[in-house]
Amino acid sequence: MRERVEVSSGLVLRRWAPRDAAAVATAFADPLMRGQTSLPIGSPEDARRWIAERADAWEAGSAFSFSVVDGADTVLGQVSVGAVNRRHSVGWVSYWTTAAARGRGVASHACRALARWAFDEAELFRLELGHRVNNPGSCRVAHAAGFVVEGLQRQKLAYDGIRYDVECHARLATDPDPDPDPARSGRDGLVLRSSDELSTRACT
Repeated sequence: MRERVEVSSGLVLRRWAPRDAAAVATAFADPLMRGQTSLPIGSPEDARRWIAERADAWEAGSAFSFSVVDGADTVLGQVSVGAVNRRHSVGWVSYWTTAAARGRGVASHACRALARWAFDEAELFRLELGHRVNNPGSCRVAHAAGFVVEGLQRQKLAYDGIRYDVECHARLATDPDPDPDPARSGRDGLVLRSSDELSTRACT
């Protein structure tokens, strides 16, 4: 399977590398990102552990995480397909962007590229994702990447004593490719960690 994917928008998806530790630590220092990992990332050592976990999952074939970078190799975010079920050829998609990259179409472009990679390279048939209903930016990214709404999981997530409904989306390998211009679907939002790693905590 390819470990590097060039996107027409000038972005590149590549596997996480140890040199990304500082960028990971900075990304998770953002208040919107805190608490979205099984263990907090508060130091370069924590970030190196996080990167190593993704390398281990890739080698095991259980999850495939890409760093999203620009032409200067600056980390702009992540796209991932995890919770891979080989029997049914299903995976769970998640994505996030750094604070500086939001609103630029990064998540939409990267998520579309990830979906195509998952179908062609990882040989998956069905991709799923979910987001809290109060995260419309995440919903726009899902639509721009060709994911169709399939239903609502009532009060699935709990944050700070408040329960949230989660809207579920999916894309099949047989679905038509989405419009290549994510601007038609609006500005990007943020989707944080998903059920591939955090129990029932879907994309937020």
